[in-house]
Order: sequence, then structure tokens, then C-alpha cells
Amino acid sequence: MFNKTPAFNLKAVLLETGLAADTLRAWERRYGLPTPNRTAGGHRLYSQYDIETIKWLMARQAEGISISRAVDLWNEQTASGSDPLAASTSSTFSSAQTGLAAYTTDTTLDAIRAEWVAACVAFSETNAEQALNKAFSIFPVEAVCTEVMQRGMSEIGTLWYENRASVQQEHFASGLAMRRLDALLSASPAPTRNHTVLIGCPPDEWHTFTPLLLALLLRRRGLNIVYLGANVPTERFSETVKAVNASLVILVAQTLISAANLQETALALSNSKIPVAFGGRIFSLRNSLAEHIPGEFLGDSVTASVEQVEKILKRKIKPKETRAASHELISTLHAFLSRRMQIESAVKNMVQPLSIGPEDLTTGIHFLGDNITAALQFGDMDLVTGEMDWLKALLQAHQRTPQELTHFMKAYSKAVDQQINGQGDPIKAWLEIQTST
Repeated sequence: MFNKTPAFNLKAVLLETGLAADTLRAWERRYGLPTPNRTAGGHRLYSQYDIETIKWLMARQAEGISISRAVDLWNEQTASGSDPLAASTSSTFSSAQTGLAAYTTDTTLDAIRAEWVAACVAFSETNAEQALNKAFSIFPVEAVCTEVMQRGMSEIGTLWYENRASVQQEHFASGLAMRRLDALLSASPAPTRNHTVLIGCPPDEWHTFTPLLLALLLRRRGLNIVYLGANVPTERFSETVKAVNASLVILVAQTLISAANLQETALALSNSKIPVAFGGRIFSLRNSLAEHIPGEFLGDSVTASVEQVEKILKRKIKPKETRAASHELISTLHAFLSRRMQIESAVKNMVQPLSIGPEDLTTGIHFLGDNITAALQFGDMDLVTGEMDWLKALLQAHQRTPQELTHFMKAYSKAVDQQINGQGDPIKAWLEIQTST
């Protein structure tokens, strides 16, 4: 047993644990741990037991558990009559061993996010985890997940878009963030409410940070969450709804291509009388898309989505009239799909002089074809323009000449004209606009 006699001042505790003073004060104020004595002059005095309590909490954080959940575990053990420190035999578990010594003095969310982004760009897992541990020790889980990890991921994405960060750095940051969300979801308390919500991505959607974050935030509201992850076939949603008796299905899409697949999945679920809600980056960028989806739009942020889900669960979702594509564009879509392979083969033969490699050329052709298909399905070819603006800026950042893209688009237009003639006029008209700007 560790000595419970107050003997150490605040400075000694900070040196021993490596914890920031602001963090320790936040723990004491918010969670009541540790519980130091006070001198006559009001200064804190800590016992060896208090120091070991701090180290125990830090060890739980190093395992990926949030500070609030670590405190819950401590309280559960003490309430059952056991001492969480009973298995500890010495005070050798120092801050250097936990990897928590690199705290900075600035403890605002903006400063911690900058620290986390810098660590990710430097491929420093230790420093990145230290930044998150510090954030979770001071702020609520919801704030850290949205203001540090989600916004930090967005900032790293912008660096990649501007050619100031590599795809490897972006993937490294994403991997760290996803692992932390998984750990937090696993450590969340058991559901306390009788609603079951199914969350997943439609076919061809592989970006899972947003739906996983939404799953975590809703689980922390006491809901029973069944998280299905990326690229879920439509029939799997229907099967799982019946298996778990879900009250609501939430679909998340980030791109125009996956939004078209989300539309098909939502239609299938709605036809089976299954309540659907949806969201994602693409619906914030292209507001008109929400009018084509049968279901409730959750809003432009994860925080707004959580509140909207709460409202949906309190009432019955009413049938929604959706916008449909014109007969002309549906006819063009069918013609395009029937001859797409021939169109793409013709494009490859026409653009061989380009400086890009065969693999990149194939990827570009497939990317454009998928976006054209999605835009025709939604009945608005201009929807592809936003995706091409992104591609143009990316090419410019990577110092590729505009002539490469112009040559490619003209070849695509010619191939469409050869293969589907007059039925391809909406596609040709859009391509002509792109090559003239």
C-alpha cells in the first residue's frame, strides 16, 4: 500500500508524473481525482497514493481510454471495495515510460490540434498520441474528436491538396485517428436506451472516419449502435436491419460517386419501409443532392447530425418526394453505360502522347466515367464540374500543364460522339464547356 500522508507539493508531483499543471487541475475540478489536502495557506499537498493515482490514470490513457472512462473505471473498482492500485508494487512507472512527458504549456484545443498535425506530418506516433492524451485529459471526448482529430484530418488533407504533404502522411494521420476512435468506441459504456441505429457507408465509399465518429458520439448518448463500416452492399443493410430490429439506418457518403450509390441504397431501404437518414461532405458541397435522396438529411456537421438523429428518433419519418432526372438524361445514362467500355478504350488510344503513365491514365478515365454516371443519375451534368475543379487545382499544385487535361477532355468528347452519337449530347456539351474554360 502507498503512503496516504500529504507530503508533496504541486511542483514535485508535476516533476514525478510529467503531467501539465492545467491538466492536473482540470482532473481535480472535473472528476475529483486525485484529492489533495490543502495547507493553511491554500496550497495543495499530495500523498504518494495521489501520485500513483495520477500515474494509474495516465496508464489507462496510454492504452487508448479517455480520461472520463478511466475515472469511471477507478470509481467502479473503489465502489466494489477493491483498490485499483493493489497490483502496483513500486513508483517506477515514470512519465518517460508512459510517453507522456512532451506536454506543452499551451492547452487550448487549437494549440493541441496544431501539435497533433505537426506530429502526424513528422510520422511521430509518440508525439501524436501525447497530444491526444493531453486533449482528452482536459476536454470532453466530443470536443477532442471534432476539434482536434476531425479538424486536424481536414487540415492535413488541405496540405496534401496543396502538395505540401504526401499521401503517406495523410494515411498515417488517418490510421492514428481511426485507431483512437475504435478504442474510444470499445471503451464506451453499454447502451442504456432501446433504440438501435445502423451506421455504414454505401458501395464504393471507403472513407470511414466520419461515420465512425458519428457512431461514437451516438453511443455516448446511450444508443445501441451497429457500425458496419465501408463499402457495404445494399442488401447487407436490409439483412442487418431485420436481424437487429434497427430503428434507423444512417448512410454516409463523401463523394459524388458514392452519393449516387447512397441514393440507390436509400431507395431500396425506403421501399422496404425502413427509416433512412444520411449525410457526408458531398451533401454539404452540393446542397441540391439531398433533394434526390429519400430520407432525412442530417446536416452539415457531425455535431448537427447527432442532434438531428435525436429528433428523428422522437418522431416518425414521413415519406419524402424526391427530384428525378429528366427523361433525356436518363436516356443518355443508359446509352453511356451500354457503351462505356468502348468509350474508355477509345480514349486510351487517343491520348497516348500524354506524359502521365498508363496506370494514372486508366485511373483518370475511370474517375471521369464514374462521375459522369453519377451526375446523369442525379440529372445534372454540372455536378461533375465541382469534381473537375478539384482535379484542375490538384494538377496545378503538382505542376502539370493545363493542356494535358484539355487534350484528355477533347479526346473523351470525341469518343462519346463516336460511340453513342446524338444520345451523348449532354455529356459532349458539358465537356465542351470544360475545355473552353
